[in-house]
Parts: sequence; structure tokens; C-alpha cells
Amino acid sequence: MAKFYSSLNEIKSGLQSGKISVEGLVKNYLKQIKLNAHLNAFNEVFEQEALTRANNIDSRIELGIAGKLAGMVIAIKDNICYKGHKVSASSKILEGFTSIYSSTIVERLLAEDAIIIGRCNCDEFAMGAANETSYFGPVKNYADNTKVSGGSSGGSAVAVQANMCHAAIGTDTGGSVRQPASFCGLIGFKPTYGRISRHGIIAYASSFDQVGPITRSVEDAALLLEVMAGPDDYDSTLAQKTVSSFSKELKQPGKKNIAYLQESLSSPGVDTEVKNALIKYIDKLRADGHTVKPIAFDYLDYLVPAYYILAMAEASSNLARYDGVHYGYRSPAAIDLQSTYKRSRSEGFGKEVKRRIMLGTFVLSAGYYDAYYAKAQKARRLIREKTENILKEYDFILTPTAPEPAFAIGKEEKDPVVMYLSDIFTVQASLAGAPAISLPAGNNSKGLPLGLQLLAGQFEEQELLNFSKYFLEL
Repeated sequence: MAKFYSSLNEIKSGLQSGKISVEGLVKNYLKQIKLNAHLNAFNEVFEQEALTRANNIDSRIELGIAGKLAGMVIAIKDNICYKGHKVSASSKILEGFTSIYSSTIVERLLAEDAIIIGRCNCDEFAMGAANETSYFGPVKNYADNTKVSGGSSGGSAVAVQANMCHAAIGTDTGGSVRQPASFCGLIGFKPTYGRISRHGIIAYASSFDQVGPITRSVEDAALLLEVMAGPDDYDSTLAQKTVSSFSKELKQPGKKNIAYLQESLSSPGVDTEVKNALIKYIDKLRADGHTVKPIAFDYLDYLVPAYYILAMAEASSNLARYDGVHYGYRSPAAIDLQSTYKRSRSEGFGKEVKRRIMLGTFVLSAGYYDAYYAKAQKARRLIREKTENILKEYDFILTPTAPEPAFAIGKEEKDPVVMYLSDIFTVQASLAGAPAISLPAGNNSKGLPLGLQLLAGQFEEQELLNFSKYFLEL
């Protein structure tokens, strides 16, 4: 078994002492990828390219000109464009499509000498909470191969969990970085909406989508945020805020006021061992001098419906471009323009994606727009205002990341509502545009990882990262 490195700092000290090389690291990760091929975490591995780049970075380290991510081997989710490489969003409809440009985040990672080792399996077009909607089949959890990895960034999480790379980049629309991180015992971080460029990210729901890292340490999450964040001419939705040196400014937080949702302990839908993990950390925080109080969130029942109406409406619009005409899959049975559209989309999209496109089209249609879409936008505003008011009084909101640990593969396919409800705690941050992080909170009695989530005010990433580092040391 290749050595687990908990942080890039640990790797860098090994590189400086000459005990390891970047090429040696890449070879070890490639070996782990082959050993764990049954987990189905990767859609493609860039083996030769990663080795060539590793050699180059070893030389740059010797010359003292290496970037701040030298030695970090990263996997990217298969909805992130990388010039000259295939990108499919794990869908048949993008079969054979090669990206003609790189996303802003890929350019920024490469500029700091990160190595991208491959593209990871994900739910098709990032639509799912179990990584079971992928055209390439489900990703299996390394802790228990009969359980899901979480989604939609399941491949990215399992790649880090099984030591097939050091860190991974996912995208988070309603919890797609945080929930798989929770199921895999890792750190999953969703920054404030508008913090990281979405240029070159295949869109699902544009007013929610946000890029986020999956790591083993808070330091690495902070460093990746620092590298990826900041204004970009290609994304007009970005905040024009200067990016601080998040990793260098990590420090001990003072005593904090923390709210936790009382429903997360009283609801019968939350697993008992998840509740126990939350109680344990509440007690630890109180014992260490923090104020931790229960609060009621009046709109809890509206979180999932509001999120799914809006996300599906945006998905139906964003996915209209995949038509069998411009690129990707075209049905061989098509005989004219209409049959090209109908057959290519019917055969190219999977069941869950079609379900969401149809629901999204329905809620945007004449006669239903006001009843569903407009109402969901009003609910979103109320949810955001309520969240912001809570965060005026408290520094953070603490909840479980997911209501249960990783569930059995096949469970969600029987009932899609099961999948939608697994987003109950993560969608609040998405609707409010706020930063949130999932932190590992031990394992349950069956050895499955559990995660807890901290949510902070908009652009309060530094405070959130500071407290997260402390939280993991409790």
C-alpha cells in the first residue's frame, strides 16, 4: 500500500529531503489506480502525460522555480474542460468529445505545477447524490464496495479516499462535493458562489454551480482555494474580491457562537449514529468554551423542493445545447432534423437527466411558471434572508452533512426521492450562496465514514477554514 500523505506540506518535506520524487509519487498513484480499478473512480487516466510532467516538475524543484502546488497530484471531475482531453460529464451524449480549451481552474492549477492524473467518474451531468446515474456505471465506496460513493463528485472523492491521487476537484451544485466527501471520510469544501470561475465547467444549474476541492487536510483545501479563486474575464458572475493567502493565514479561532439545527436531532429521518456524532461534537465544543445553541429553521421543509425546482429549470435550459447536431452523440437512426433531435437526446441522455429536463421544462412552461418557478425563487430569497439573519447572530451553522452514512448501491434507483432528500442539509448553503465545508467525524459501528457540515456567511472562507482546522483537532 502506497503511503498516505495527509497534506502537501508533508509531501514537500519529503521532496526537499530527497526521500521521494514527484515521478515516484505519480508512479505510486498509478499503481493504486490499477489496484482499485474495480471502484470505477476514473473515466480516463492520463498516465504518460502525468509521468512526463512529473519529470519536468522534479527538474523545476531542483532549480528552485517550482510553483506552490509542485508535488500535488490532482484528479478532476469529468465535467471540467482540459484542452486536448476528452470531457463527457459521464454522459453518452458527449461520447468522443474533446475539449478545445481549458477551464480557468485547470489553467490556474497547471500554472502552479499541479499534476492532473485523470478525469473522474461522476453522476451524469452532475445530477445525482450517489454516482449511480453515470453512463460508465456506479462508483463504489472504498470503505465498503457494496455502498455508494456519494454524488455527484463520487469518483473524485473515492480517488482521494483510495489514495489514487492526493486531492481532487469536484463541482458542488446542491452538495455534490460535500456529500461524497462525507461518505468517504474526507474534507469537501464549497466556497461562496462567485468565488471560483465557472468558465470551462459543463453547466448544470448556473446560479448554484461552484467548484470545490476534496482533500485530506484543511491546509490543502485552503491552498487550492487560494490558487483557483479570483476574478476571471471569462466569468461575469464572479465576485471582484481580492483573494487572500488562505493557507498562510490559517490561525487559531477565538471562542465562537455556533447554531445547530434542532431538526437534525429531532427528525426521525436522521440516522441515530449521525445524531450521536453531532451530539458528541456539540459537547466537545461547549466543553472548550464555545456557545452552541439549537435553532429552528422555519423553511426546512422548503429547502429541497425550492432547490430542485430551480436546479431542474436551469438544467432544462443548459442542456438544450446537446442536440446531436453540433457535437457529441448523434443517433444513427436519425433521418431528418426532427428525428436527429428526438432520437439523439432520447438515446444520449440517461433516465435521471431526462427526468430533470422534463420536470424543468414543465415548471418553466406557460401556466406553471408562476405556480412553481416564480414561487421557488421567492422561497429561495426567504431561505437566504433567514440564513443571513442567523449568521448575524452566530458565526457558524452546524449540521450533519447527510442524514445517513453511505447507503447501498441500487437503493436510489428504486426511489429517486431518496436521492433528493439526501441533500436536505447541503442545499441550504447552495440556496444562500454561502460557503460550507464537510468535515470527517469518525465512522459508524459498521466502519462507514460520517461527516458534519459547517456553514458560514458569504466570503467568510478564512474564518470557516480556521475553525475547520481547529474542529478536526478537537
